[in-house]
Amino acid sequence: MINEAKKQVAVALAYQDGMSAPKIIAKGRGLIAEEIIKRAKDSNIYVHESAELVSLLMQVNLDDRIPPELYLVVAELLAWLYRLEKRI
Repeated sequence: MINEAKKQVAVALAYQDGMSAPKIIAKGRGLIAEEIIKRAKDSNIYVHESAELVSLLMQVNLDDRIPPELYLVVAELLAWLYRLEKRI
């Protein structure tokens, strides 16, 4: 999630074992972004803020897997979240 000229932008990713890569399951600006973030927080899903990553992910079509160029950065984020969840 980012604040872009007072307008939030959000992208939600999903990944399960066996998937070739995470996919975009929701994305939007403004009220849609606010709802994505609210639902994530209501479900105790961590919300990570990275303007650069969100900007790149917004270019990916809904329901598409992330492109190989983003594998490393998303893998690092998922690994960090996994370690964070194990501590809680």
